[in-house]
Formats: sequence, C-alpha cells, structure tokens
Amino acid sequence: MKLSEILSSPDKPLVSCEFFPPRTDKGEENLWRCLDELRAINPAYISVTYGAGGSTQDRTRRLVTHIKEATGLSPVAHLTCIGASKEELGELLAQYRDAGIENILALRGDAPEGLEHFKAVEGGFAHATDLIAFLRQLGDFSIGCATYPEGHPESAGGVADDIRFLKIKQDNGADCAITQYFFDNAAFFSFRNQCRAAGITLPIIPGIMPISNFDQIVRFSAMCGASIPDWLHQKMDPIRGDLDVVKALGIELAASQCRELLDAGVPGLHFYTLNKSESTIAIVDRIRDLL
Repeated sequence: MKLSEILSSPDKPLVSCEFFPPRTDKGEENLWRCLDELRAINPAYISVTYGAGGSTQDRTRRLVTHIKEATGLSPVAHLTCIGASKEELGELLAQYRDAGIENILALRGDAPEGLEHFKAVEGGFAHATDLIAFLRQLGDFSIGCATYPEGHPESAGGVADDIRFLKIKQDNGADCAITQYFFDNAAFFSFRNQCRAAGITLPIIPGIMPISNFDQIVRFSAMCGASIPDWLHQKMDPIRGDLDVVKALGIELAASQCRELLDAGVPGLHFYTLNKSESTIAIVDRIRDLL
C-alpha cells in the first residue's frame, strides 16, 4: 500500500519502524527475527535505510523486496542523491517498480566517508528537493521525505532553512515528512507550528529513538544535530554504565514522550529501531490505549 493511502486511512495514529541493512548473515537472521516480533505492534510500514555514500544500495533493494514478498508488510525504500546519476537512479527505480515497491523515502544523503562535504555526481541531483521532483515526474511512487525539527547539522539558517526546504519538498510532490529523532517535544511542537504557518500541510511524523545505550546516543546526536536536554543527561549520566537500567529508563521516557505527542495529535510515530525490537514493542504496549 502506498504511503499516501496509509496516511489517509482513518486508522490513525500509525506506528512505523526503521531498519538498516545488516552486513553479516547473523545480522540478517536477527533482522528477520526482529521483524517477526514486531508484527505484535502491526507497523503501518517498514522503512529501510541507504548507507552513507550509497554503500548499501543493493542490500537495501534486496531487503525491501524480500520484506514485501515474505511478510506482507509495506516497505519504504530510502533513496539518496549520493553517487548516482539521474539515469542510474532511474534504473534502480525501474527495478523497484518491477518488484512492486511503491514507497520511496527521498533524501540527499550523507557525504561518503573521507569527504567533508556532499558533492553531486555528474548528471546527478544536488538536493533532496530535486530528487523528489524527479520521483513525482515518474508518477509511480508515493514519496516520503526527511526533516529536522532542530535544524539540519549542515544548515547555516537552522530551523528556518528546514521549514523553507520542507515547503519546497511538499510543493515538489512529497506526501509526508519523517523527522530526525528528538527528545524535546517543545522543539517539535514549535517546528510543527511554524511549518503550518508557512503553508506546509503534509503529515509530519515524529521520529522516536528509544535509548538503550546512552553513550551511543550521545555519539549519534553529535553527528545528526539532535540535542540532548540537560534533564536527560541528569537522568542518564548516573546509570549510563548499566545498560539494562538505561534500557528500562529509556522505555519509560520514550513512552512518556510518545504519549504527549499523541495527545497533541501527531499522525503517527516512527521508531528508529537500530534493528532491535524489544524497546519499540515495550513502548507501544505502554501507549496502546492511544493508538
């Protein structure tokens, strides 16, 4: 089912999950086990990332195709502007079309390792806005995009730039936006209000990152521009060495965050699973009365 149809369903709010293509056979076994376990929360769709520099293109394609064939879940394939010309992207999209893949999450992508800044290849796209316009011209796909409620880490204009670019993404054909994860709901609510004032009407789905390893989250957040509030440091710093305690607190904090977001009328919740199921299932169980 297409994202546009899923998001127009009266059965809202929705839960969705994100995975990355595993690099080993053991990792792939774990992924399929995780997907099977997540059936308990009935995810509306499953998105699969596209590695830095386009490094997992083939694994992403194989994984989303197999998800559709083997599970019946609705997969969303990430697609970036990295390392591919318009013609090469067209060939990949033709393969997706032939496999019955209907949903694409269109991103600019991160620069390949060793390069400080993104640079489009000859004949390729420089911005996600251009990739979205290209996808819309094809007419075969429902299109999601990314947005940053606290501002993209490379943006000189901060949140204002993200709002401006999100409006262009909407105008170029995006059906919905999924945010970078955040821990401060006030930042999301402010961002959403500013988006609506700017004429952005597409569904904005908050990204949720369950914390199971605080040191890992600190590293991730430094790279992606997600802020870690002082109150979260105060709760996590004293226990960061005990991963079981961190995971348990992470579940409770994320459930509280999700409850506040759902009370404020978000259309869904997008969980960054890191290819694990336990925390996501536990969080959804705690908020099931609102779903």
